[in-house]
Amino acid sequence: MLELSLFVILALFIVGGAVATITNRQPLFSAFGFLVSMLAMAGVFGLLENQFLALAQIMVSVGAVVVLNILSIMTVNAKEENLPKELHKYRWILLSAVLVSPVTFLIYKSMSMAYQHFSRLETVSTKVMGERLFSAWVLPFEIVSILLLTAMVGAIVIARKKDVIAKETR
Repeated sequence: MLELSLFVILALFIVGGAVATITNRQPLFSAFGFLVSMLAMAGVFGLLENQFLALAQIMVSVGAVVVLNILSIMTVNAKEENLPKELHKYRWILLSAVLVSPVTFLIYKSMSMAYQHFSRLETVSTKVMGERLFSAWVLPFEIVSILLLTAMVGAIVIARKKDVIAKETR
């Protein structure tokens, strides 16, 4: 009973953080909504007794992605008047939810049958996973990290260039 109530609370935090991420007008508050969702997701992994995924969720999603997003948002320094006017935002959100729900239902149905397949597999330790990640998969891992770093630097350069042009025209 305690696990169920904790799960419901964490699920509410996940959904609430996701709604805050989508609906907040200020990018910094959206990043905080994303932070709440990712921390609650780590809590769900903890409830499933998978400490490795819970810690990886905190380290990667919270420790890297959210901090990087907040750093980028603070560096860009978006002002209220520069944000786009979103007149029909909630209509688009509702339309997107309606369009995505059949796919979500299909994924749910296929994953409910996948349990039978995965229950026959042997468990893999985190040591084996780490060895595979940093031996056979080290090149794709590093390529993705360089790609993310390049995208962040590019976004900052583009934002700063607009800021410099705006100052020169004054």
